[in-house]
Parts: sequence; structure tokens; C-alpha cells
Amino acid sequence: MASSGHSDPGIEGAVALVTGAAGGIGAAVVDALVRAGAAVAALDVDAAGLDEVAARSGGRVTPFAVDVGNSAAVAGVVDEVEREIGPIGIGVPVAGILRPGSVCDTTDEDWAATFAVNATGVFAVLREVSRRMVPRGRGALVTVGSNAAGVPRTGMAAYAASKAAATMLTRCLGLELAGSGIRCNVVSPGSTDTSMQRLLWTDDSGADRVIAGVPEEFRVGIPLGRIADPADVAEAVLFLVSDRARHITMQNLYVDGGATLQA
Repeated sequence: MASSGHSDPGIEGAVALVTGAAGGIGAAVVDALVRAGAAVAALDVDAAGLDEVAARSGGRVTPFAVDVGNSAAVAGVVDEVEREIGPIGIGVPVAGILRPGSVCDTTDEDWAATFAVNATGVFAVLREVSRRMVPRGRGALVTVGSNAAGVPRTGMAAYAASKAAATMLTRCLGLELAGSGIRCNVVSPGSTDTSMQRLLWTDDSGADRVIAGVPEEFRVGIPLGRIADPADVAEAVLFLVSDRARHITMQNLYVDGGATLQA
């Protein structure tokens, strides 16, 4: 992937680690970081998807097929990245899964699987990366959460609860690490054009219904009148990991076209 030609202070020459990197928002974050001059360790369970992302990076992406719900595996990958690529200066946990269903219909397995990736996986990545950042006294961590973490959604309780856990975890970590010069922030997308979003659509009018709102589900729609592209979210991440955001930490930036009305 060719560089965009501009330099982002704090990103150019840095080593970044991104999870959920094989597609959707994660892949868009990887692409944006590469354009800004970073070398990226890309983590996902989808090895084939990772290879596609790496192939278009011009040698700037190293793929690691790993389940972020396995904390020992995450620790091993972080060790390998630090040893083979360099000290990690940027960490962006994006990996997430969605198993729609009411609370009454959610199984123990659904709940556990959702939290394993969306909350425990974020914990494992943030813990392992921040442990190595602290002695160096620098670093930027951005968790990709969801606007569902702050607004109740029907049929999405496990997802929303897991994203709320990841959001507060990241903000607490930001407080703990502020004295070490490490910034921790959250980017919370709303409806974004990804395969996960399309799981929620029952017909070809799914996008229109999301934009217009679904009163029977207590959703008000998207004031800006469009569903986000993954690149919209990636740009917010790029800003927060760059030195342009050097005095921003413990914040939660909603990238949802106004859908939550900042509730």
C-alpha cells in the first residue's frame, strides 16, 4: 500500500498492534496506520483475511492468527512482536463478536463467548501491551467499543454489556497509566457498514431502516443520514493515537452520525 504522503507525528515509524484486523473496522485501522507510516502487527482468527490485509500493505503488516480470548496466546504474540518487529507504541483492540438475542434467549455459551472476545480479549491486549509501555514511559491505546455501550438496545444485551465493560476498563487504565505518559481512549462507532452490521438486517431495506430509525426498537435513527464507512472510524482512531491528541486521555469519542444524541 502506498503512503498517502503525509506524516503523522507519533505514528510515523511506530510499531502498532491491531486486533480484529482481518476485516471491517479492524482492517480499515490497519490500512490507515500503514498509510501514516506505522509497521503493524495484525491479529485475528481469520488467517486468510489477515493474509489479504498484509498483501496490500507493501510489507508493513505482519499477520498473527490468534484468538484474543486466549490470554496466554495474546501474551505470546505480544512477546513475539516486541522481539521481532520492535517496541509496541500503539495498541488498538478492535476484535468483537455479536450474537443477537434477547436476555431471556441468550445462552450461557453466547454470553461467555461474547465476553471472551469483547471484554476479556480487550483486557488481555491492553494488559500485555501496557506492561511493556510503562517502562518506556510512552504509548497510545485506543479501544474500539460501541455506542451500544451507553444506550440500551433490544436484542443486544450481551454485546452492549461487554462493550460497556471494555469501555470502562480502558478509561480506568488511562487513569492508572497517565503518570507513565500513556494515553488510553475509546472510539465508539454506531452503525457501520461491516459484515457484523449486516447480520442485523433482515432484508434489502436494512440500511434504510437503520438510518430512518426503528421506533418499535426504540432507535431514533442517524441524524447525519448515512451509515458509517469503516474508514470513518479508522480516522478517529488515527487521530487519537497520534501526537495531535497528545493531551487527550480517558475519553470516549462517538463516531455514530449523532445516533445516540450523546445520551
